Amino acid sequence: MSDDWGENPDDGFARAVIASSPNAVVALDRDLNVLVWNPAAERLFGWPAGDMTGRRAPLVPDELVAEHNAVLERVRTGGPVSLRTKRLRSDGRLLDVGVDISALRSQAGALLGYVSVYHPAENDEAARERAARRARLVRRLTDVVGDINAELQLEPVLDRIAASLTELTGADAGGFVLIEDERLRVVSTHRLPERLKGATADLRTSLVGKLLRTGKTVLLETGDQAALDELIWSELPGLHTIALGVAAVGGRPYGALYALFAEHKAGHIELELLELLAGHAGIALANAMAYQDAVRQRAHERAVVDASADGIAVLDGGGHVTQWNPAAEELTGLRALDVIGGRPPFPLPSPGEKLTTQLTSGRWLDVVSAEIGETAEVVVDFRDVTRAKELEEAKDLFLATTSHELRTPITVVQGFASTLDARWDKLSDVERRSAVRTIAERARDLGRLMDHLLLGARAGGEKFKIRLESFDLGERVRAATLGMPVLSDRHHVEVDIPDDLPLVDGDALATDILLGQLLENAFKYSPDGGLIRVFAWPEEGRVVLAVEDEGVGIAPEDRERVFDRFVQADSGDRRRFGGVGLGLYIARSLARAQGGEVTAHPRPDGGTRMRFVLGVAGAYIGSDTPKR
Repeated sequence: MSDDWGENPDDGFARAVIASSPNAVVALDRDLNVLVWNPAAERLFGWPAGDMTGRRAPLVPDELVAEHNAVLERVRTGGPVSLRTKRLRSDGRLLDVGVDISALRSQAGALLGYVSVYHPAENDEAARERAARRARLVRRLTDVVGDINAELQLEPVLDRIAASLTELTGADAGGFVLIEDERLRVVSTHRLPERLKGATADLRTSLVGKLLRTGKTVLLETGDQAALDELIWSELPGLHTIALGVAAVGGRPYGALYALFAEHKAGHIELELLELLAGHAGIALANAMAYQDAVRQRAHERAVVDASADGIAVLDGGGHVTQWNPAAEELTGLRALDVIGGRPPFPLPSPGEKLTTQLTSGRWLDVVSAEIGETAEVVVDFRDVTRAKELEEAKDLFLATTSHELRTPITVVQGFASTLDARWDKLSDVERRSAVRTIAERARDLGRLMDHLLLGARAGGEKFKIRLESFDLGERVRAATLGMPVLSDRHHVEVDIPDDLPLVDGDALATDILLGQLLENAFKYSPDGGLIRVFAWPEEGRVVLAVEDEGVGIAPEDRERVFDRFVQADSGDRRRFGGVGLGLYIARSLARAQGGEVTAHPRPDGGTRMRFVLGVAGAYIGSDTPKR
């Protein structure tokens, strides 16, 4: 994205808005060279802004270039266009995207270029052949209405309708006539002489008059009956069948669309398609200007609502949901189909106020609402604040935990230091040494606490610097457990590492820290002593290391939770074991940074098994979670 925004603070704000947009924003000059390529565009299409700025972006597949040029022409001469299409990624894949395209103009109205806002679109479900054919027809009619909005010239648009009719029904020619009092006037033709435009006929003796007298909307005439319109259509050699449909507006016949068959045949499906086309054509002709404004406004509103990262719902006067945008589906997990017509799945604040509420899924939302006085509708906007709530809770938990853990050693250090200061001469050498030793031990405790907090902060910020290399995990285990049996007269440490254990790929220093955490955890949570067993084995391209204890164990519902930060500070009587609850969080973070994993499992006879997995040297398993 270009940095040349000038010194106007508003320009800087605009740049920040574009850079923060969750949708890909691409601005082009009149020559279709890239002016703006925001971070979301980099993520969606794969090309960095530096490679795209100032050149044509290779986004449009060859088969869609004509469509793309037509859309830009409609935008240039009319208003914004929203469509679903395909675009190329840097890796060659085709993306199914929705795009809203608008003109970039100067204050004087001169065309400077184009702005496209892209977002991924979900694949539609396959429809039956008949439904698919109807859908193609509706999409084609939508394009026709778009042409009306862009060109504001009705006759060329009606020519498009006639051409679409012949293509869809297999007719050999077609035309559109207006009903003007007691006359018909030809305003559109396809595959007929151009001079037929403007020709008139008597309504009463025409097939249109006959159709109106039947009270039906479509009519199929063959053989000699086709001669009733001889004055207009006789210049199509071999004409044998005429199908026509009335275009009614507000219940009044407004015109009719003719499908003429000379070589091909017409049937029920052709009449059905003709009826639909005639209805749309009449509405487009009668309401071109009004329809243009309405479509443009609806498209703009829908694009804004659908593109919003916030959930947006509209409620009627009775409090029932009438609109539910895609972000609302994502945030709540509820489809629009399941919500519309019912109540929103959360309480509502009073207009102008904000309510923070939690869904049954555990997600937290900030909800605001505003009332539309003219319609008594209520617009509800809500966004996900779960992360903010978690950070707030983590901050509170951190303060409570660290204050608890710091209080005891600081109190001891302060007490012994004060005693030494006040009574140095009255204390014996043994008493002074004992006091200093206690101060040193508590200082080491404080140092370990600070190390844990620092490692926890680095893990949370994903700032571990990992250097992958091959090393002997068994050697690291033997070094980590060396001397441990003498640390406690209640514990017995047993190490079983096979001599032929394969080398692993990882970071030796990070593994040392991780092993220390697992071993410290095993000692801490087996206060009554018992066997602490460390053993390893190769398994499917990985090396598995297990650390087992015979301690208090971990409840099934806590086996994942214990790897969260500060979790011990909120775990009942486990508070008696001390610490800030960062050890296992650090251990898992270090394991995953090396492409490995740490998990907790129960022992059949009580206690816990911690399982640490790394890839065998030469078979690095990446950042995916390994098999447990």
